[in-house]
Amino acid sequence: MKKLNEEAVIQALSRVIEPDLKKDLITLKMVRDVKITSATGVYFEICLTTPACPLKEEMKASCEKELLTDFPELTNIDIHFSAEVITRKSDPLIPGVRNIIAVSSGKGGVGKSTVAANLALALASKGAKTGLLDADIYGPSVPILMGVQGQKPEMVDIEGKNKILPLQKYGLSIMSIGLLIDERQAIVWRGPMVSSALRQFFSDVNWGELDYLVVDLPPGTGDIHLTFAQLVPIAATIVVTTPQKVATADARKGAAMFQIPQINVPLTGVVENMAWFTPKEHPDEKYFLFGQGGGADLAKQLNIDLLSQIPLDQSFSEGGASGLVVIDHPESNTAMAFQDLAAEIARRLAVQSHLTQR
Repeated sequence: MKKLNEEAVIQALSRVIEPDLKKDLITLKMVRDVKITSATGVYFEICLTTPACPLKEEMKASCEKELLTDFPELTNIDIHFSAEVITRKSDPLIPGVRNIIAVSSGKGGVGKSTVAANLALALASKGAKTGLLDADIYGPSVPILMGVQGQKPEMVDIEGKNKILPLQKYGLSIMSIGLLIDERQAIVWRGPMVSSALRQFFSDVNWGELDYLVVDLPPGTGDIHLTFAQLVPIAATIVVTTPQKVATADARKGAAMFQIPQINVPLTGVVENMAWFTPKEHPDEKYFLFGQGGGADLAKQLNIDLLSQIPLDQSFSEGGASGLVVIDHPESNTAMAFQDLAAEIARRLAVQSHLTQR
C-alpha cells in the first residue's frame, strides 16, 4: 500500500486527463493546494479554465477513482473548484475583458437579443463575470429586456478620465445606447457617428474585469459590424436564426460578412431559436411551428456547428414574461437549453485559449 502524502496524491492525479484539453491535470497546472487532512482524508483544489465548465462532475469522479485506486483507505476526499478564465487575445481598448462573444443574425425578429441576454445570464449564473453590451445602435432592446429602461448609468473619474459605469442587474454589467438617450427619441445617425458611439462603449465604459462580454449586434450587416470587427478581438461569433428558409437565407448572407478576408472573424456556430413549441401540459411534445431543420442546414452551409436548438416554452411565453427564461423560469426546457449553450461556448473558448497559448 502506498504511503499517503502530498507527492503521492499528485502522482495519482497525474493520471486524470482533462476531457477537452487532452492532458493530465498536473501538466495543465490545474491542481493546487494539496493537503493531507487526516490519515484517511485529502484536500485539493482544481482550477478550471471557466466557471461554466460542464465537466466538473466528470473530473471529480475521475480524481476520486484514481485516488481510491492508490489509497483505498480514503474516506474523505475534499475537492474544491475554482476558475481562471484565460484571455484569448488581450486588447488595450478593453484590457479587463477576457473574451468577447458576438451574437448576430441576418434579419430582425429571430430573437437575437433574447438569445444574447439569456446566454449572458446563463454564463453569469455559473459564476463567470459577465457583461452584456447592446450594440444595436438603431434599435436597442436590451434595456427593455433587462427591465432597466429609464435608468441612467453613473459617471466616475478613473485616473483623471471620465468613465461610464455599466448598470448592474442579475449579476450582469449592462450597457446600451438606450440607457443614454430618451427612449422615445429616434436615432438618425450617419455611419461615422455610429462607429464613434460603438468605440465609446469600449473605451469610455469601465467594464472592469470580465470573463465574458456578450455583444448583441444589430441584424444584418453594416458599419457597426465592420467597426466592431476592426476595434476589438472577437473570441466567438454566434449566428441566430429561426427554422424558416427566409430567416436562414438572410442569416447565411449576414454570416458571410464575417468570413471575408478583411474581417476574418471566427464563426463559432448556429443557434436555432424558436425551434419548436412545447405545451406546458405536455412537456415532452414538440410542435414545429416554423418548420424544421433550418438551423442544421445553415450550419452545414457555413461549415460550422449547430450549437443549440432553443424551444419555445409555454411557461414563459404567456403572462407578459420578460423573455429572460434563465431568471424567470430556470427549470424550463428553454432555460436548460440556454444553460447548455453557455456551457458549450465556455468550453470551446477554453480549448481555443489553451491552444493559442501553447
